[in-house]
Amino acid sequence: MSSANLSVLIGKNFACIKICGRANFACSPDFKALLQGLEQKGFRHFIIVLGECVLMDSTFLGVLSGFGMKLNPKGAPADCGIELYNASTRVTELIENLGAAHLFKATNGPLQLPADMTACTPESKNPTHEEITRTSLEAHQALMAINPENVARFKDVAQFLAEDLKSLEKAS
Repeated sequence: MSSANLSVLIGKNFACIKICGRANFACSPDFKALLQGLEQKGFRHFIIVLGECVLMDSTFLGVLSGFGMKLNPKGAPADCGIELYNASTRVTELIENLGAAHLFKATNGPLQLPADMTACTPESKNPTHEEITRTSLEAHQALMAINPENVARFKDVAQFLAEDLKSLEKAS
């Protein structure tokens, strides 16, 4: 299964990440590393452009939501550090149904970016099965922490992932 392409523009006070294609578990470790790297460089405001994101799975949303919780632990809309631009109806419904909408500011329409932004190529590490499994487990744990209704949805997935991760760690 193909996964999303990520492109990044860096401004003075924010980072803009464009996601094209399928935002799924396969690209989630790279997306998580990108967000963490930008945060370590001091960025606290992120614009995520989703106009060409055709699908977002629960792992990718869990990574995004976990990062949203980190930037905005109280879940207050005024403190939101992540703006989602032009999310499709399908992606918006997923975010709402899993109880994560309060972590983001949703915006539709043309995006006006300053001319002095710098393009940055995100690093792809070709994550191992173990890294993908760990990221997927953490993402689903984040979704369960955000919304108690998600526990029933993801507890079996999380248990499977935890067992799989334990086996992978023993094998390495």
